[in-house]
Amino acid sequence: MSSVTHSTHPAAEDIRTLVREELPRLVEIRHDLHMHPEIGYEEVRTSGVVLRELSDAGIAHVAGMARGTGILAHVPGSGPRAVALRADIDALPIEERSGRPWASRTPNRMHACGHDGHTAILLGAARVLSRLAARHPLPRPVTLVFQPAEVGGAGGKRMVEEGALDGSRIGPKVEEIYALHGWPELPLGTVATRRGAVMAASDRFEIHVHGRGSHAAWPHRSADPIVCASAIVTALQSVVARNVDPLDAAVVSVTIMEAGSAFNVIPDRAAIKGTYRSLSEDTRSMLERRMKEVAEGVAAAHGCTVRADFLTAVGNDYGYAQVFSRQISALGQPGDVLVAISTSGNSENVQQAIQAAHEREMRVIALTGRGGGAMNDLLSTNDIHLCVPHDRTMRIQEIHILLLHMLCDGIDTLLLGDPA
Repeated sequence: MSSVTHSTHPAAEDIRTLVREELPRLVEIRHDLHMHPEIGYEEVRTSGVVLRELSDAGIAHVAGMARGTGILAHVPGSGPRAVALRADIDALPIEERSGRPWASRTPNRMHACGHDGHTAILLGAARVLSRLAARHPLPRPVTLVFQPAEVGGAGGKRMVEEGALDGSRIGPKVEEIYALHGWPELPLGTVATRRGAVMAASDRFEIHVHGRGSHAAWPHRSADPIVCASAIVTALQSVVARNVDPLDAAVVSVTIMEAGSAFNVIPDRAAIKGTYRSLSEDTRSMLERRMKEVAEGVAAAHGCTVRADFLTAVGNDYGYAQVFSRQISALGQPGDVLVAISTSGNSENVQQAIQAAHEREMRVIALTGRGGGAMNDLLSTNDIHLCVPHDRTMRIQEIHILLLHMLCDGIDTLLLGDPA
């Protein structure tokens, strides 16, 4: 066996002392963030807390990145290239029922993934490193990345595109970057890592099943999409079990089924939605190919057809609406037109944008999916509501043409498919 000699860095004891001094404040910050969770691109208050703590510590920073809530900070050190530390700051759209004194105070919002802890940890690292640098020059400059919209919003990609790592915004170019994620299955006080991929790519899928509807008393006249969708869910379980190398890892999970609206009617369509996770691009491509093949094969056996859509985690979030509402309040003029897009029609952010537009006497064109009852209540007689059912895929060019026609012809409402 080889022996290992443990040496103590001259700043090690200072680091321990500084961490102990900062810890009570960091616990308060983490509890505060947990009580006030905000989802992707809406982390306005969270960003404010981060900015306050960085300013109090005298740490240089750049705010307003990645649609407004991303923050870069910098602690100087020796050497031409920086080390980056990164934390995600967004929460999840989940109702918290923990009963803890610091439980979420916002309905349907929760830091269930631990990003409140990640943010507090990075703030602690920033403050400790800043204080340490005043005593011992750091061997490398440190860039601190507070990233919004980790959950499906591609916030990291936006931060990189806006210069978070290339040295164009603050500090020198980043040579390497480190991040962490809370892991409840590890013992308290344990840090773990591994070579290669640690976290999987997180993507979404939607499988839309088209059959033939009928009265529930006449099932023989239908091509039942519910039976077909149920069979697809079962068949999808074989995609990982019989296509992924046992030494690799992947996940396919169906989490949503949508079909029907009446107890005595077999509908003509159903939808299956969920997530698939992979550790390599080859595995990701294989999962998409096999899921599509399985769905099409099962559908054919049931006399139905399917359309499979795969939604990667890059750029699929419409979280810019809150930023729009602020811009509308500041810049909108009477007679201007706001185009509000919402996949559900019930987005709180889009509703806020519409309210801001009406306050500025602007006209609204609302583009929604099936549903949107709350949206209908907000729209005035001068507004336009374009309803696109979830099973209808529209290209951007089609949307532009439709909007142009509506503006030119003065059409009050245009519905594609059934009205909400």
